[in-house]
Amino acid sequence: MAEPTERTPAAPPQADGVSEAAAAPSSASTARGFRFLGEDKSVHKALGGGKTADVLLWKDKKMSAAVLGGATVIWFLFEVVEYNFLPLVSHVLIGTLAAVFLWSKATTFIKKSPPDIPQVQISEELAANTVKVLRTDINQALGLLREIALGHDLMKFLGVIVALWILSEIGSLCDFLTLIYAAALMLHTVPILYHKYQDKVDHFAGKAHVELCKQYAVLDAKVLSKIPRGPVRAEKQE
Repeated sequence: MAEPTERTPAAPPQADGVSEAAAAPSSASTARGFRFLGEDKSVHKALGGGKTADVLLWKDKKMSAAVLGGATVIWFLFEVVEYNFLPLVSHVLIGTLAAVFLWSKATTFIKKSPPDIPQVQISEELAANTVKVLRTDINQALGLLREIALGHDLMKFLGVIVALWILSEIGSLCDFLTLIYAAALMLHTVPILYHKYQDKVDHFAGKAHVELCKQYAVLDAKVLSKIPRGPVRAEKQE
């Protein structure tokens, strides 16, 4: 009769009631190294690529400086000088139209050709593409809100609640225009700094990710797993 094989004893659970497999992150992912944007995704690709990414990463320095300078001028006029929107737009249009009108009339006296003002129109293709992109993003946002409201993903629910709370706290400290200007400054500084120091940022982000995984495992074992979830879909029950 064959001798019974010895069973290797199971690893004892940790003191806090969380199994070692749940608390420890994947060794394979740790060996590969943590990448904040993913293993094969560059900063330029994460920003959507194209002209927008070139501006945010200062590859087109003139355009980047023009966008950031324009945002600074708008913030200065509305927040520091305390211009109102309608008077500012009206004064700018009055000055522009008066200058172009006088220039066009002056060309008849100095015998020069009138200014060539291009005709600006929004093409049907551009309008259709813009609406299509907005439709896709809005549908994704509505679908995410529906999943959260039905209780299918508790982590997304907690993340949205925390994000909205942080946004409300920031909004109570400054007005909307200052918030938009601060976001413009961050969009023109954070991506280029991350692109320059990506390895160092990913190193520290990897350490933070490991620690958050451990803390989430503890929270999930003690609290989240005991919270009743929403109704499961029929296909998942089958």
